[in-house]
Amino acid sequence: MRDNSVRKLVITVFAVLLIGGLLVDSAAQKRRRTRRRSSAPRITNPEIYQPSPVDNSNANSSETSNANGNSNSNSSQIEDPESMKRTIRVLSNQVDKLTDKLNDLQASQQSMVDLERLSRAEQRSAQLRTELRDVQSKKAELEAHLEDVEFALKPENIERATAGYGTTRPEELREQRRRQLENDRTRTRQQLDQLNASETRVQQAIATSDAEVDRLQKKLDASDQAAIENAKTNSQSGASQVSASPTPTPSP
Repeated sequence: MRDNSVRKLVITVFAVLLIGGLLVDSAAQKRRRTRRRSSAPRITNPEIYQPSPVDNSNANSSETSNANGNSNSNSSQIEDPESMKRTIRVLSNQVDKLTDKLNDLQASQQSMVDLERLSRAEQRSAQLRTELRDVQSKKAELEAHLEDVEFALKPENIERATAGYGTTRPEELREQRRRQLENDRTRTRQQLDQLNASETRVQQAIATSDAEVDRLQKKLDASDQAAIENAKTNSQSGASQVSASPTPTPSP
């Protein structure tokens, strides 16, 4: 009997513990489910803003005022021809000034080129004159030599030149002397002809170079005179513009 009662008691205790464990497990599962459900975010739609009638009227009035202001500004810009004329006048004056500066720059460059050409032409003229002096000096020497040869070709001078030689054939000696002098005269005349041609050529080159120098000098003088006249004209026009500009009057 005692064994049966002990068994029943053990079975009862075990059943109670088992039921208690099941209850605790079910409660823990319920808590987990509630936590998972509570952690999920809720999506809510935002409310749409509805402007009030006062805001709509203010917006419409501001747009109307802006449109009126833009139309007034555009009409004021269109209806101001004097401002456009002043702007065109200023731009035209700037273009004229730039054109004048460009012309002055081109004239200055051309003057530099002409000055360089003038310097070269003057140097060439000086070199040609030096060459002409050399040609004329050689020509004078050859002319003097030709005169000596012509004097030596006279029969009495040939006979006098060969009289000092002791020979049995004086005629052959005089003939040999005469032929030498004639050959010398021929060579001298040929050299004189070449020098005369060189002298003519050099003189023509000098004339051409001098004409170029004279032309460039006149061109530079005219350019300088034009620059002076332009400077005077610009100064006078600037003074007239300053005197013609109206003075501002104080507003009442």
